[in-house]
Amino acid sequence: MLSEHTIAPDFTLPDAEGRPVKLSDFRGQKVVLYFYPRDNTPGCTRQACAFAAAYDTFRQRGVVVIGVSKDTQASHQRFAAKHQLPFILLSDPDHAVLELYDVWKEKKQYGKVSMGTVRSTYLIGEDGVILKAMPKVKPDTNAADVLAALDALEG
Repeated sequence: MLSEHTIAPDFTLPDAEGRPVKLSDFRGQKVVLYFYPRDNTPGCTRQACAFAAAYDTFRQRGVVVIGVSKDTQASHQRFAAKHQLPFILLSDPDHAVLELYDVWKEKKQYGKVSMGTVRSTYLIGEDGVILKAMPKVKPDTNAADVLAALDALEG
């Protein structure tokens, strides 16, 4: 994971509609940047739906929510439509940004070793500094944990 209190690396990736989205476009706002393995899998769906359920709270607090995976734009479109996801999903099929944020790692599952996305979340401040780095997050509690981190930082 990248270190807290360092500048979040800037990047540009396409959203589900193919529009380029630049992290630095959100300077002046806090950003939840969450990385997840794959659209429409059980854990990733629960995680996305939890962020969707809390989306109004994030918005009221002026926080932008962005999900990133290596899935295609078309996959993101279907995922967002199926689950009414109101936030930005970015496509990183070459996993360049996943690597930049140190979440593309060797994973072991059922004795098999492969490269993949480790479910991780960064909370980035208005000035682009990483306020909180959250490795190996749990899909069911990630959104609530981010809100708790916001409370702790602002309290």
